Amino acid sequence: MNPIVELVQVEKRFGSETVVKGIDLAVRKGEFLTILGPSGCGKTTTLRMIAGFERPTGGEILLEGRNVVDVPPYKRDVNTVFQSYALFPHMTVYDNIAYGLKMKGVPMAQRADRVKEVLRMVQLEPMAGRKPMQLSGGQQQRVAVARALINNPKVLLLDEPLGALDLKLRKQMQIELKHLQQRLGITFIYITHDQEEALTMSDRIAVMNQGRIEQVATPEEIYHYPQSKYVADFIGETNLLDVQIVSRTDSGIVLDYAGRKLVGKLGRNQTPTDKMTLSVRPERIRMAKEEEADWPFALPGKVEEVIFVGSFVRTIVRLTDGTQLHAMAPSQGKAAFTAGEQVWLGWEEADGIVIGA
Repeated sequence: MNPIVELVQVEKRFGSETVVKGIDLAVRKGEFLTILGPSGCGKTTTLRMIAGFERPTGGEILLEGRNVVDVPPYKRDVNTVFQSYALFPHMTVYDNIAYGLKMKGVPMAQRADRVKEVLRMVQLEPMAGRKPMQLSGGQQQRVAVARALINNPKVLLLDEPLGALDLKLRKQMQIELKHLQQRLGITFIYITHDQEEALTMSDRIAVMNQGRIEQVATPEEIYHYPQSKYVADFIGETNLLDVQIVSRTDSGIVLDYAGRKLVGKLGRNQTPTDKMTLSVRPERIRMAKEEEADWPFALPGKVEEVIFVGSFVRTIVRLTDGTQLHAMAPSQGKAAFTAGEQVWLGWEEADGIVIGA
């Protein structure tokens, strides 16, 4: 399938600083793709180049196979929703949404039909006569989306649109936006620094770091099979250990960590080298008060802290070499371990992902 949006070796420099460094990215028609990364990684600049608000220093931006680098924003079949929403405070919801059609000279009767249709899509029909200040944050966000959808764009660009909402409303709006995108079948390119938001909403995630894309994959692949140390550490929580490969087995690899044997599995698209990094998610670590005979290996340590976080208990263990490991297990009333207690840690071969150091 041909991508609806494609970035080919796109670069952006501001003076002597290169903020986007030759990225390649193909976005499929009808998918929800999130560009995820910390502040300053280049994700918003990338979105602004797709929208036409910034011109790339190098490379091509293709929309349905056509290079649009020299095409002004208003002639691209894309619309943008910003974090600030930028609604007209003196206009009603109806007039805010209809504004784009009015500027295009669309007859009033056609405008009315289209606005009613979009209001129905975002479930704001009863709010049509209200002003933005009379709406909740979530309702304002939906008006901004409706205004962007009114012109039937092929691609909707969303730049951290939920950033101004409180946590509970943000989680609710994540689901609403995803459902809306699925109903409409429009391609969404979404920008966020929030890992949980990206994992919740996306069909695929492009993880950005210092102007480069580190990995593009489904949320499940990104979480369980990170292709770099940065991705493993940035997405969710993980424990990282510097290891060396000792030998290969039928299903995985044997590793050396500070003179102790560990097991793991070589990550996807990884080339074995002398020095590697082992990534183990906290929820995959098993703990016991005695060394278990059926475990493939066991690391000794001492419990430093036990933290209750609602449905889970986080246990911080200090290994004998001074390294801290974090383990998480479902909360079952009383904590299974206490601070100062000697414990053993282990994990299954498939749960230790080995990536380049």
